[in-house]
Amino acid sequence: MGSTTRVGDSAKHAIGVSAAAWVLEHARAHPERRAVDGPELRLTYGDLAGAVSALASDLRVAGFGPGARLLVSAPASPGAVVAILAAQAAGGSAVPVNRELPDEALASVLAQTGARYAVLWASDLERWANVRGARSLGVWALPDVASRQGDARGLAGAAPLRPDGAPARSVAEQEEPPQAVELDDEALVLFTSGSTGEPRGVVQSYRNILANTRSIVTYLRLGPDDRAMAILPLFYCYGLSVLQTHLYVGGSAFLEPRSMYPRVVVDGLAREGCTGFAGVPLTFELLRRQIDVAAVPKGRLRYVTQAGGAMARETIRWTRRSFAPALLFVMYGQTEATARLAYLPPELAAEKEGSIGVAIPGVELRVLGTDGAELLAGAVGELVARGENVTRGYLGAPEETAAVFREDGLHTGDLAYRDEDGFFHLVGRAKEMLKIGGHRVSPVQIEQVVMHHPGVLEAAVTGVRDPVKGETPAVFVVLRGGQALTDGELRAFCRAHLPAYCVPTTIRFLSALPRCGSGKVLKQHLARAALD
Repeated sequence: MGSTTRVGDSAKHAIGVSAAAWVLEHARAHPERRAVDGPELRLTYGDLAGAVSALASDLRVAGFGPGARLLVSAPASPGAVVAILAAQAAGGSAVPVNRELPDEALASVLAQTGARYAVLWASDLERWANVRGARSLGVWALPDVASRQGDARGLAGAAPLRPDGAPARSVAEQEEPPQAVELDDEALVLFTSGSTGEPRGVVQSYRNILANTRSIVTYLRLGPDDRAMAILPLFYCYGLSVLQTHLYVGGSAFLEPRSMYPRVVVDGLAREGCTGFAGVPLTFELLRRQIDVAAVPKGRLRYVTQAGGAMARETIRWTRRSFAPALLFVMYGQTEATARLAYLPPELAAEKEGSIGVAIPGVELRVLGTDGAELLAGAVGELVARGENVTRGYLGAPEETAAVFREDGLHTGDLAYRDEDGFFHLVGRAKEMLKIGGHRVSPVQIEQVVMHHPGVLEAAVTGVRDPVKGETPAVFVVLRGGQALTDGELRAFCRAHLPAYCVPTTIRFLSALPRCGSGKVLKQHLARAALD
């Protein structure tokens, strides 16, 4: 169920190293306390601990242990939580992935991680059988609502995943102790886009997760009575941090998979007795456009958090008004820093509007110039972070790791300045990464797909500001000689090979891409052209 190693902490919170260990501690003290729920399944801490133990035992029997990685591809659900924690309880690590990634990206994840075991959503098994490298996986099929039994044709070792049904074993009936882990052992690999557009795995240790979890718990003042409305995916560091913080304090989370129905989500706040709600800018933009949130009873809700990109100031003000008296925490972070780096105290929301706030407890933020020296207040430079939550780097990518994780700290790639009061303000990005609806996307990722179309000679992608998603991708295309292609045809091609949020909303055909003397594409010219 986690580690026997202990780290000093307040007695009112879990003190084990891993999230699996926290669950076991709370199960021993309060087995009937609710832990992780969804529309189809509700697990108390006793249920959750027993289910994690059962799957961890199955994993060990199959040969899973220290150094092994368990790929988890499923919607956010109690069963997916069980799978992630069971990997840690068995002494290995979990690799939560977006099940909507294209087959090539999933194959890349398998190749990079070397994962030989997986927990897959049952309805996806047929598709996974065609993913390169997947046929050698040992698979546990996580039943969905429509299909309680999975068809595992073409995949080795498939079996029903017991934890998504009645728990197979209670915490009192565990047959073997949990595998001990150390603070610097690998706990998770979360995938994000690197500078080349290739999916990059960020390696998070137990030390990273514990440090970030404690910090978030401190400034949100979380306790065992707190319950989160969790609509964010578990392959996203923000979504995982919501789960981890509540498991740490013995609180609970309701995993709501119906986020495409905003009224269901908002009504669930009171129905489920939620005290917290987390979203990205797109979450609040959609709510604002579809629901009079202020008129909906919100029960015990006391705080709302927003991260995943800059949110329009008008939307920030709407969120503060509509969810009042709940307090809004505007936050900033990166997967490379486990989840969180800064937050804006709600009492200063109006005075410091537009700021990402101050460093979270245990983190140091500085604005550095190109010479590596710290800049004075008001000067713009790169935001650099240090703290135990900063991860070790990218999986199997030493050059990219060296470029981002330097001796002086994590180079975020974001340009910022510090005001006279010590609050940080973002002004742009040194990198060309796009943030689309909470997703961090490399333009190269989209460009490479577009250029795979036989009619395309060249392609360049830039971001266009969008009031709902923060940014949307715009692609500029040069066709091969004699080729004819409509924007509808190219968009359909992109839909077949990219996640939905990466599909360009703007497509322009050019005779040539604008370039400088050295041959570099002038993307700033394209960004202006996209607005015309």
